[in-house]
Amino acid sequence: MATTTMVVSPLAAQPSTKNKRRLFAEARQTSLQKLSIIFDHGHKNGNGGETTWCFSQVKGTLEDDVTEADLISCVEFNHDGELLATGDKGGRVVIFQRDPASKQCVPKKGEYNVYSTFQSHEPEFDYLKSLEIEEKINKIRWLKRKNQAHFLLSTNDKTIKLWKVSERDKRVTGYNTREEGGRPRDPTRITSLRVPTVRPAELMVEASPRRIFANAHTYHINSISLNSDQETYLSADDLRINLWHLEITDQSFNIVDIKPANMEELTEVITAAEFHPTECNLFVYSSSKGTIRLCDMRAAALCDRHAKLFEEPEDPHARSFFSEIISSISDVKLSNSGRYMMSRDYLGLKVWDLRMETKPVETYPVHEYLRSKLCSLYENDCIFDKFECCWSGDDQRLMTGSYNGFFRIFERGCGAGRRGELTLEACRDAAQRPRQPLRARRVAASAKRKKDEISVDCLDFTKKILHTAWHPHESIIAVAATNNLFIFQDKF
Repeated sequence: MATTTMVVSPLAAQPSTKNKRRLFAEARQTSLQKLSIIFDHGHKNGNGGETTWCFSQVKGTLEDDVTEADLISCVEFNHDGELLATGDKGGRVVIFQRDPASKQCVPKKGEYNVYSTFQSHEPEFDYLKSLEIEEKINKIRWLKRKNQAHFLLSTNDKTIKLWKVSERDKRVTGYNTREEGGRPRDPTRITSLRVPTVRPAELMVEASPRRIFANAHTYHINSISLNSDQETYLSADDLRINLWHLEITDQSFNIVDIKPANMEELTEVITAAEFHPTECNLFVYSSSKGTIRLCDMRAAALCDRHAKLFEEPEDPHARSFFSEIISSISDVKLSNSGRYMMSRDYLGLKVWDLRMETKPVETYPVHEYLRSKLCSLYENDCIFDKFECCWSGDDQRLMTGSYNGFFRIFERGCGAGRRGELTLEACRDAAQRPRQPLRARRVAASAKRKKDEISVDCLDFTKKILHTAWHPHESIIAVAATNNLFIFQDKF
C-alpha cells in the first residue's frame, strides 16, 4: 500500500491577518476578564464595602466581675495606625503597638501588643464648688509624629494633658560624681577622671507629661480636637469652646460662648466639636437641639455667628415627647477628605455635604427598632447614652455602636436593605473562633421573628458599644465593649 507523505510549508502554518486579529481580540478579552476578577476580589476583600470581618484579638479579662474603673471610655488610632490608645474610667491610658510580625505575614494580621500603660489623671476635688472631679478619660487625640517620640492629648472633665511617649534602649555608665546606682561618690576617693560611655540596655517605654492645660473650663469637657496646623487645638464643654496653643498652658482664647445671661433661658448645650482636617480656620460643633454649626475663625475672634447651619427640618407628624432627646447629636466627625461630615443621634447616622446645609445627603438608621421602646429606655436612662461614630480610611464606610454588644457598619451609597449594611457582635463567642468570619446579626422588631433573628425584647441594654475606631489605612477596627477591647480585621 502506497504511503503518501504530506509536506507542510512553514508559511502555511502561520495564521492569516484575519486570524491574527481574531486571536488578538480573544487574548485581549481574556486579559480584561482576569483584571475584572482581580478588581472584584480586591473590592470585596480590601477597602471595599463587602469585607468579610473576622475576630483578631481581645484585650482585657472576659470574666463577669468587672470594676467600674476598668470600663473603657475612649479609643483612638494614631495617624499611621501603628499605635492604638484606650482610656478608661480609672484615669489610665493603655497604648498598644502593632506587632511587626503580623504585618509581614501573608495575609496581614491586625495584632497589637501592650506598648505602654500609665496613669494619666487622678481623682480631684474642687473645694470652691464642692465638686468631685472624676479621673475618667473622656478623649484621647494623637499628634502627628515629628521625631522618634509620640505625643498625645488626654482629658478628663476639667484638665487636658500633653503626654510624650518615648523609648529608651541605652544607658549612660561611668559617671565621675555618682555610683552606678545613683548614690553620690565620696569626692576624696575620686582619683582619676572617667569618660562616661553609652551602652545598650533593655528597651523601656516611658510616658511623661509635657504640658498641663487646666482651669479654663467651668463645665465638663466633652471634646478635644487638633488643628491641621499641629500647633493649636480646641477643647469644648457644654457651653464654651476654647482655642489653645500647644506651647502655652496658662492662656486660651474663648472662640464660642453660648451661655445666656440668665441660665433659665438656656435651651441647648454643645455636645461635640471638631476641627476641619485640612482647613485650619474651620471647625464644627453640634448641639443638643440636633443642629451643627460650621464656624470660620477668619470672620471674627468670637465665633458667635456661624458660617453655616446644618439642620434637618422635623416632621411635625412624627413629633413626640422624646423627639428633642433623640434628636440630640452625640458625636460629629468630618471625613478624611474634608468634604463630608457625619453626625450621630440616638437612633441613626446622617452624612452631610459641607456645601449643602439644608438636609443630609445620606441617612442610615442604626437601631430604628428601638423607637417603640423609647419609654422604657427613658426610664432606665439609656436614652441619654452618647454613641460615637467613625469613618473608614477611604471615607466609604461608617461605623457606630448599639446595644447587646452590637455595632453597625454601613457602606455608603447603598439603599435600604443594602448588602453593605452589617450588624456584628463583639462578644466572647467571637473570641472563641479566631480568624473565623463573624456572623451577621439581625434584630426582629415584632413578635414574629426568623430563626437567626433576636427579638428586640431580648436585647441586653447593659452591653453598650459606645466607642469605636477605624484604622486609617487598613480594614482593622477596634471596638470597646465594657472593659474589653475587641480588634477585628478583614479576612482575605
